[in-house]
Amino acid sequence: MRIAFAIIRVVVAVAIIAAVVGQLTLSIGYWTDHGVTNIGLSIVNFFSFFTILSNVLAVVALLIGAALLVTRSGLDPHVYTVFRGCVATYMIITGIVYNLLLRGIELPQGTTLEWANEVFHVAAPIWLLLDWLLAPGRGRLEWSRIVTILVFPLVWIAYTLIRGPFIHNELTGQPYWYPYPFLNPNLPGASYWTVAGYSVVIAIAMAVVGLGVILVSRRMRPLATASRSAR
Repeated sequence: MRIAFAIIRVVVAVAIIAAVVGQLTLSIGYWTDHGVTNIGLSIVNFFSFFTILSNVLAVVALLIGAALLVTRSGLDPHVYTVFRGCVATYMIITGIVYNLLLRGIELPQGTTLEWANEVFHVAAPIWLLLDWLLAPGRGRLEWSRIVTILVFPLVWIAYTLIRGPFIHNELTGQPYWYPYPFLNPNLPGASYWTVAGYSVVIAIAMAVVGLGVILVSRRMRPLATASRSAR
C-alpha cells in the first residue's frame, strides 16, 4: 500500500512539473512573439499566480511524501503532516475557485496550454484531496494549525496587492498587473473595497477548507491504517 501511494505521488509530481515547464515555455514564446522585452519580470509574474505557487508546493509535498513512504513506516513527522495539510488546502481551493469562478476567463499569462491547465486545476487538486483522505502516514493536526494554514494565502494576497500597482503589463500597456481579475481594483466597477471583499471571501473559504482538512486528520484514519486496524 505504501509503495503504491509513493509511486502515484511521484507520477503526479512529474505531471505537475511537466505542466509548469510546458505552460512556462508556451508563455515565454507568446511573450516574445508579442514584443515583451522584460522576460524576467514576466517569469516572476508567472510564478506569482496562486495556482502555480500551490502546484510547486504540491510537487515538494508529493516528492517528500513519496520518500517518507519508502524509507519509513508509521506516522510521518509532524512538521511534514502540517506542510502536507497546508498544501492540500491550497490545492483544493485552487480547484474550487478556478472551476467555479475562473474557467473560461482569460488570465494575464497570455496563452494557456490546455492539458497543463487541467493538471493544475483538476487532476492535481483531486489527487491532493484523495491523498490527504487515504494515503498512509498522516497524523492528527491541532485545531490551532488553521492559523498556520492561513499564513501563506494571506501573505500572497498582501504581496499581490502591494506589488500590482508597480508592475507594467507589457502585453496590454497597462501600468499595473494582477494575476486574477477579482484582485484588480482597476477593472470597471471594481475598487479596493471590492478587492477587500473578495479577499475576505477567499480567506473564509480557505479557513473552511483548512478546518475540513484538520477535521479529516482528527476523525478519519488513512486507508492503510484502517485496513490494518480491521484485521
